[in-house]
Amino acid sequence: MFRTLANAFKNKEVRTKLLLTLLLLFIYRLGCWIPTPGLDAFALNEAAGETGAGAIFGETSFLGLLNSITGDGLSNGALLALGISPYINASIIAQLLTIAIPPLERWTKQGDEGKRKMSTFTRVLTIVLAVIQAVGIIISFHRGDGTNSFINYDAYYGDGTGLQMPQWVVCMIIGIILVGGAVFTMWLGEKITDLGVGNGISLLIFVGILSTAGLAIVNSVSIMAYGEEGWDMQPWYLLIFFVMVVFIFGFITFIDGAERRIPVSYAKQIKGRKQYGGQNTHIPIKVNASGVMPIIFATAIITFPQLIMQMVGVDTVNNPNWWTIAFGTGSPGYYALSALLILFFSYFYAMIQFKPDEVARNLQQYGGFIPGIRPGRATQDYLSKVNKRLTLFGAIYLAVIFIIPSLLFSILNYTIGFNSALTNAFSSTGMLIVVSVALEFQKQLDNQLLMRQYRGFLKQ
Repeated sequence: MFRTLANAFKNKEVRTKLLLTLLLLFIYRLGCWIPTPGLDAFALNEAAGETGAGAIFGETSFLGLLNSITGDGLSNGALLALGISPYINASIIAQLLTIAIPPLERWTKQGDEGKRKMSTFTRVLTIVLAVIQAVGIIISFHRGDGTNSFINYDAYYGDGTGLQMPQWVVCMIIGIILVGGAVFTMWLGEKITDLGVGNGISLLIFVGILSTAGLAIVNSVSIMAYGEEGWDMQPWYLLIFFVMVVFIFGFITFIDGAERRIPVSYAKQIKGRKQYGGQNTHIPIKVNASGVMPIIFATAIITFPQLIMQMVGVDTVNNPNWWTIAFGTGSPGYYALSALLILFFSYFYAMIQFKPDEVARNLQQYGGFIPGIRPGRATQDYLSKVNKRLTLFGAIYLAVIFIIPSLLFSILNYTIGFNSALTNAFSSTGMLIVVSVALEFQKQLDNQLLMRQYRGFLKQ
């Protein structure tokens, strides 16, 4: 990875792309710290430091999950508090709708024109979801008549006099700014993809997760340095924690690169005076082809009822109901339901990504075959069986990597009084995203360098 970065900075064109990418990422992180007019950033920061059942940004809260993805942008009351989550949800919904709605499915097969139509549809859906999410956040931050609220309804002038603005005006201003911030974040991601190295949306998520983890590490070390109560032997606990994190990172990286290679041979064909075919290759099928998407789908569905409750004014933090008790983060029902949903969405996403009938048809059309398997229907059945087995193993792996680290970190929290903010920052979902984005980023850099090397060869 470091060698790839060093080679990238030696190439002028790739270096320009990298610097532009870093500049756009810096603008994004800056927008996650500039406070939104109307939101009480000081009160939000105090609430972010609270723990226990009454914490609005606790691990059982939907706002807590959103805050960790945006790199504490929500707890800062920042302009880009919504982050890239509306665009991610819109992309997922648009991808799922291509199966149910025939016009959307036809767009995916129309080349560049269809991609432009799907991109426009996704952007419009992003704005709709951003509006819904902004309304939910405003309702969650508002407290009845304005007392004990995270929304500041008073506007002060330079001479110290004040003017109380109507609540609906302040809420509308905050909503417009949050939606505008989500659209601006989407634009930044697209610009990183077009002008930078690539994978702009993934890099924004990557930077947000790393920022959350970095702030948690700094806070933990500062607490340990000041020697607060309960941190007598925290250096040893911190070392144990980081050893666990390194082991989990290594395991995720190992599985991420694992794949099943199905051998394929092409029959020799003579057309005119030339001979075609006669080659041996393989079809790579990744063990975890769906990546982190099943976990994202599962957590989105589990937290969606809580989001609806907060939007209609139900206080699920101070007064937990049956859903938060049975399926709140850390409960046995939460892990059981998460495992089932991960298993379901792994198979669902595998059906979208890998289509054995199309692969078998293309192989037969170009004279390819799997040794020992008849072309046509038999090849399709064989590919389907292999894909199902790999999907089952990948689903079990995702469920294990999602549940086991969370349980281990919970044991650290409850047995030795470990810093819960640090363990929450290093979530399984976050580590999966970090590993996948880092590996994809390295591949993008390698492709950029390889393309420049070929271009230089042609100039010579």
